[in-house]
Parts: sequence; structure tokens; C-alpha cells
Amino acid sequence: EGAANSLRVALLSVAIAASGGTLIGTLSGYIGGVFDNILMRIMDVFFALPALLLALVIVSILGPGVSTTVLAIAIVYTPIFARVARGPVLSVKEMEFVLATRCLGTSDARIVFRHILPNTLAPLIVQVSLALSWSLLTEAGLSFLGLGTQPPTPSWGVMLSESRGIAEMAPWLMTFPALSIVLGVLSFNLLGDGLRDVL
Repeated sequence: EGAANSLRVALLSVAIAASGGTLIGTLSGYIGGVFDNILMRIMDVFFALPALLLALVIVSILGPGVSTTVLAIAIVYTPIFARVARGPVLSVKEMEFVLATRCLGTSDARIVFRHILPNTLAPLIVQVSLALSWSLLTEAGLSFLGLGTQPPTPSWGVMLSESRGIAEMAPWLMTFPALSIVLGVLSFNLLGDGLRDVL
């Protein structure tokens, strides 16, 4: 159940971050100009702060818990998806097929969702798999510090935290959650590398 809770938090937070970040990056890249500059400067502010520190601040303000952890991780990783989405949009929107579609009078919404977004999905898919490993690690760190998933709800971070006091007598209680985190992060990273090679 600890694995299910840890993975659930990682998946939900990355889904929110990917959706929000992709929307922000796509609109920013497509509209351009002052709108693009303002949005990207806001994203730069988030980039200037270490991810775990920013997540700690958000959770400290909103209070510990699963939903707060999901929200904090999503906010932290949204700027990454915004940046990843914006780059391809800037190049795709200047391609001939997009210009031809615009000349035919197609609406901006249809151009974005029908022609631009499908051509920018490859780097976003890779980014999702990499973000899953980071969010899994962040969730474990927050739960270990007592700011993420709260006991008695199990998660790998909570299991590590609660087994510290008896680590000398029962080291396996720390070993297996730690190994699970390592294997989970490694698996998502390898998946991201494989997807990057394929796509």
C-alpha cells in the first residue's frame, strides 16, 4: 500500500504539472510578444528556487497532507513543462503547413490543438517519465520530513521516517523502502532515456 500511495502522489502531481505546464508553454509560445515575456519571467522566478525548498515552503504554508503534497509538487514542476512545451511551439508555428492553415482562416484554437500540439508531444512524453522520478523522490523527501503523507497512511517516505529509531535492531525496515525509492527513480529515468531514444 505504501508503494501505491507514493506512486499515486507522483502520478497525480505530474499529470497536473504536465497539463498546466503544457497549456502555459503552448499559449506562451503561440501568442508570443509581451504575453510570452511575462509568462516566461514568472516561470524563471520558479526556476530560481530549488525544487525541494519550494515544495517545502508550499507545504509549510498549506499544511501537511497528501493533497497538499500533490499540489506542491505540481506547482514546482509546472515551469519545467512550460519551458519544454514552449520551445517546439516556437519552431512549429512558423512551419509552412501551419502558415497555410492560418491562411485558410482556421481558428487559433484549432491550429494549436489540431496542428501544433500533436507535433510537440515527443519531448513532453519524455519529460513526463523524467518528472515522475523527480516527483517520487520529492514525495519521499517531504514524507520523510513529516510534511508529506501523514501516518497512519503508508508511503515509502513515511516508512523510512518511522523506522529510523529501530534501524539498528531491524535494518530491513529501512532497507526495503529505500531500495524501492531507488528502483522507482531508476526505472522512470531508464524509461525516459528509452523514450528519448525512440522519439
